[in-house]
Amino acid sequence: MKKISTFSIVAYSPEENAWGIAVASKFPAVGAVVPWAKAGAGAVATQSYANTTFGPRGLELMQNGKSAQETLDQILAEDDQRDVRQVGMVDTHGLAATYTGENCLSWAGGIVGKHFAVQGNILTGPETVEAMADVFQHKPGDLPDRLYAALIAGDRAGGDRRGKQSAAILVVKPNAGYGGYNDRWLDYRVDDHEEPVPRLGDLIEMHQLYFGKSQEEERLLLSGETLKQLQLIAQERGYYEGSLHGEYDEPTRSALRSFMGNENFEDRVDFEKGEIDEPVLVFLLKKFNR
Repeated sequence: MKKISTFSIVAYSPEENAWGIAVASKFPAVGAVVPWAKAGAGAVATQSYANTTFGPRGLELMQNGKSAQETLDQILAEDDQRDVRQVGMVDTHGLAATYTGENCLSWAGGIVGKHFAVQGNILTGPETVEAMADVFQHKPGDLPDRLYAALIAGDRAGGDRRGKQSAAILVVKPNAGYGGYNDRWLDYRVDDHEEPVPRLGDLIEMHQLYFGKSQEEERLLLSGETLKQLQLIAQERGYYEGSLHGEYDEPTRSALRSFMGNENFEDRVDFEKGEIDEPVLVFLLKKFNR
């Protein structure tokens, strides 16, 4: 069994009723091993010669009413190799727990705070988990933003002393997945990269661009010069055959509906009101050199 030298954070946001994990490691595809989460149950990070049964078993116990600490105590008692394991958990109510086996490779340890636990092994030193804990507690924003901020703080503070290879983030919330059919709010992995944590940040930004929602004051009316530029882009790509008049008529609406659908931005345009989210407009104008 290969050791998984890792630093991770598990956390809960009571305001959003969401649970999540962010993790990085000098190990390929860490996101396939360490993070486990289920809305209404909790989140688990299992690492350092990871026992992957801790993920589903831990979630089952927490969903059935056990606290993070009670769950951790039970699964460790059932594991005769607990001295090389490292685990972080946060339960249904946001109570957190962490464990570092006495034979985990140095530096190894963790911190528990309100609604979160950070832990790591084979680190440059305690400054990695200390930075993660500090940033998570003081960073404004939603849970994905705070988890990523903690992860990159750990990366910059030293991280895995062997180097860098992969990173992942998993955030769950009831009905937060695509179409509202599951709990996957955010689920991204960088499996093999020289700078996996910054690359993970790129993927999170991409997610926000495609699946975010602007406030009403950030929405722009499709008219005038703005609309002329979009008409030209749609025309050059075969979606629009009319003139570049900057009026939101039916041919323009139909063309933009097809064009935006192809670009996967149909949820960020109100075709009835003729409005577009500003970040999407900026992205499209840059992408198509306008």
